[in-house]
Amino acid sequence: MEESGYESVLCVKPDVHVYRIPPRATNRGYRAAEWQLDQPSWSGRLRITAKGQMAYIKLEDRTSGELFAQAPVDQFPGTAVESVTDSSRYFVIRIEDGNGRRAFIGIGFGDRGDAFDFNVALQDHFKWVKQQCEFAKQAQNPDQGPKLDLGFKEGQTIKLNIAEVLLYPGHSPILPLLTSGETLPNLQDQLPARPSQAQAGSSSDLSTVFPHVTSGKALPRLGRRKEDEALLSWPVFGA
Repeated sequence: MEESGYESVLCVKPDVHVYRIPPRATNRGYRAAEWQLDQPSWSGRLRITAKGQMAYIKLEDRTSGELFAQAPVDQFPGTAVESVTDSSRYFVIRIEDGNGRRAFIGIGFGDRGDAFDFNVALQDHFKWVKQQCEFAKQAQNPDQGPKLDLGFKEGQTIKLNIAEVLLYPGHSPILPLLTSGETLPNLQDQLPARPSQAQAGSSSDLSTVFPHVTSGKALPRLGRRKEDEALLSWPVFGA
């Protein structure tokens, strides 16, 4: 991630004390009880700022704001900032002068709430740094992210409910799905052609149209349909 030129303020505490600490002889950690807590070497204001991925612990004069010492922090927790083993109000920080010279000093807060805010400010910053690094990696390699499997598993089925509506003009069901420019069929074209007056006088023609009339057999009197009534109303006998 590229380092931004903008410097933001993460935390400000108006009262902090600086202590000279003895060299650490073992790896058991620092102990604030070994410092001369009643005789701090310096007292002033503490500010934590951030510029890109880096955080800076700045010790400044309360009145003038003059910089007394600065500790660049590249990760937390780490060697740049360490907690002591016997108190939650004291820390050891590594200060630098910009010329490659480094030194470890102790800092302490009179209020536990100020020490808590100091710790949380550093934690939140480096949590944000970690998220930004992960976003940058995903942007450079989008194919390496988790992929969704949208395929059907073995034995998996899907159910579709399609409503089918029928129209009934007369007695012929027609699907109302003629959306491609087609037109409904003309039902009159499906009926037999109406005989003319000249064709009605011929018995041979009548036998073609009504074979039961010329055979001498009476038509069975069944329940008449509308189609039969329509056919018998035609003037086939020239009336």
